[in-house]
Amino acid sequence: MRILLLGGTSEARALAAQLHPDIDVISSLAGRVPDPALPVGQVRIGGFGGADGLRDWLRGAGVDAVVDATHPFAATITSTAATVCRDLGVPHLVLVRPAWPPGDAIVVQSDQQAADAVAEHEFSRVFLTTGRTGTAIFKDSGAWFLIRAVTAPDPQDLPRRHQILLSRGPYRYDAELGLLREHHIDALVTKNSGGAMTRPKLDAAAALGVAVVMVDRPPLPPDVDTVATVEDAASWLSGRSR
Repeated sequence: MRILLLGGTSEARALAAQLHPDIDVISSLAGRVPDPALPVGQVRIGGFGGADGLRDWLRGAGVDAVVDATHPFAATITSTAATVCRDLGVPHLVLVRPAWPPGDAIVVQSDQQAADAVAEHEFSRVFLTTGRTGTAIFKDSGAWFLIRAVTAPDPQDLPRRHQILLSRGPYRYDAELGLLREHHIDALVTKNSGGAMTRPKLDAAAALGVAVVMVDRPPLPPDVDTVATVEDAASWLSGRSR
């Protein structure tokens, strides 16, 4: 059995490790992060060239199934994969980690709405954790930003007042608590990524009474099979390899 595993997440790496070497797994990474954490097995890096490119690649590679374990906000590839697999009749599964309960967070639907919320509530010191592409919308903000990302944002996309912190999770609660205190943060801006790796920032914010602005997830394509755990994804594949 040969599968295409759309990855880049800890769940994708865990699934590749669990399946290897019994199932022929080709993990695909978008290539946006230099020096990414690589899964075991065969890896391809870079886009497919849209729906037509993915369709041609699947036909040429002889793939039996596609598992989408990309980030919950990777809406474009998730939608493209769903459409192409449906057209080709290729079994397709989305492995999506459970979302965080929003609690008392200010829930918004986009980066623009997050920027609007920061301005409306007059937050002055913001911990921004929406990724390197999420900074541009805050360029004209009057707030100060602690920007955490795996790779540095483009300089032209940075707010006037900021500090960049380059790091990769998982993060610990005590360290997150210290970070918020050290920088006198009054608002955390985050995407609802879910998972345990970056959850401690929410727990630390709650402990300190720091406001949270949370960008809600884009909806999944209609009528796709979904599971929430690596184990369930492995079982789904096992049922198709018999």
